Amino acid sequence: DAEIVLKVKALKAPDRTGLKSIDIADLGVRSGEIVGIAGISGNGQKEFLEVLAGQRPRNGGEVMVRGAAYAATRAEARALNVRLIPEEPLKNACAPRMTVAENIAFRTFDVDGNGKPVSWISAGAIKSFSARLVEQFKVKTASLSSPIASLSGGNVQRAVLARELTGEVDLLIVSNPCFGLDFSAVAEIRARIMKARNAGAAVLLMSEDLDELLELSDRILVMSDGALVYETPIAQASVQTIGEHMAGHH
Repeated sequence: DAEIVLKVKALKAPDRTGLKSIDIADLGVRSGEIVGIAGISGNGQKEFLEVLAGQRPRNGGEVMVRGAAYAATRAEARALNVRLIPEEPLKNACAPRMTVAENIAFRTFDVDGNGKPVSWISAGAIKSFSARLVEQFKVKTASLSSPIASLSGGNVQRAVLARELTGEVDLLIVSNPCFGLDFSAVAEIRARIMKARNAGAAVLLMSEDLDELLELSDRILVMSDGALVYETPIAQASVQTIGEHMAGHH
């Protein structure tokens, strides 16, 4: 069996209102698989993602990555090759007034080829690195020095993916990656997620688009009222059964 890369046990955290809590009893994501989390918006997915991103405190439980306790610090994310692609990347994963090149180079601009911190930052290196990724990920931009906010949604998402999926990725956590994007961007982004999984990444994909989950996932779990209430391997997945669990009729 493939290594369990992400393990979540007995995780409890307050939801946005503070009235309810999310409670993830047991979740494991293995190397080389995509685990999809289905759910109607507002059932705790956002809070769960924020806990995994280190943006929301938890009241109990543990999050482990490759056997090590994980609190989503930048150093841990770098050491354990964890990448997180949040919703609305322009708002949550970019510096809108900085250039396309600078945004793409965020992850690597302050380290050298061996991952050691650098004493000075090379603008030339940022440019050439970003140019290569922009080409590879088909990011359409007037220029690498345009502010990233000037790009279309699909191209911002491609730029963020280019940044997050470059280099070794052991764990990829993605939320609604194709929301509001045009057809060609959707196809490209889904292909990239599959490629990461085929290269051995463990992928946790949260999406409100059930078709997307059915297309990409190896297993689907349903999140309802802050808890994981149902799990099915993709081969046995029934849209009707998944829908019933999502709606709380089961």
